[in-house]
Amino acid sequence: MIDAITSFGFTVLAMLRDVLPIAVILIGFQVFVLRRAIQNPARVAAGLIFVLLGLALFLEGLELALFPLGRLMAEQLTAYGFIFDGEAIPKGAIPWHKFLWVYAFAAAIGFATTVAEPALLAVAIKANQVSAGTITVNGLRVAVAIGVAVGVALGAFRIVTGTPLHWYIIAGYVVVIIQTAFAPKLIIPLAYDSGGVTTSTVTVPLVAALGLGLAETIPGRSAILDGFGLIAFASLFPIIAVMGYAQVGEWRAKRAKINSSTE
Repeated sequence: MIDAITSFGFTVLAMLRDVLPIAVILIGFQVFVLRRAIQNPARVAAGLIFVLLGLALFLEGLELALFPLGRLMAEQLTAYGFIFDGEAIPKGAIPWHKFLWVYAFAAAIGFATTVAEPALLAVAIKANQVSAGTITVNGLRVAVAIGVAVGVALGAFRIVTGTPLHWYIIAGYVVVIIQTAFAPKLIIPLAYDSGGVTTSTVTVPLVAALGLGLAETIPGRSAILDGFGLIAFASLFPIIAVMGYAQVGEWRAKRAKINSSTE
């Protein structure tokens, strides 16, 4: 019990160190640059305390539950005993089809962690507000989560096969450039931001644990290049997914308009 309280105290202090500069900048600009009084200072102070405690509890919960479970799952799923189920370990090229459960787990963990990502939820709510409901909160979250799921599964496949990382990234950004030319202009900044918000508190540790587990299990893989390279897929594919979501929505709206005009 004492160890848990001590650990939580250190987490609160770490969060205070991270949150305090943000609060100082915001309040400093409000008071000294804009020269405006802070409205409801008691409410602002209470909100900062809630943010501090909420982040601390959130991170402590992740550290006690999700992170160890994610690491354990990654280690067990990538163990040769599970992959080959008593069969002789093949020499030479790794049979990629033996890792189907790894790909499924990668997609599932990518989707679940993204939906639970607080940063994405905040962005989705604001996007819904500024778009007057055109962009739905759940629609954006699901689109980003599908992008991360596909990206992490493809990244796991790349680690297993040992194919060069840069070709996947180059091909992905070529698709992004092409989509940018045709996607609705209002969605492009949001799509690019979606790639950043996915690499946050929940997603990165679990995705990195899976990548590192794969890289350590498969001979000839690099923990730095292959393990952490998996995070690049989690950043890239949400951009493609969000612009694709907007393009499909625009196509459906045009089709509905054409159908209504012909009736």
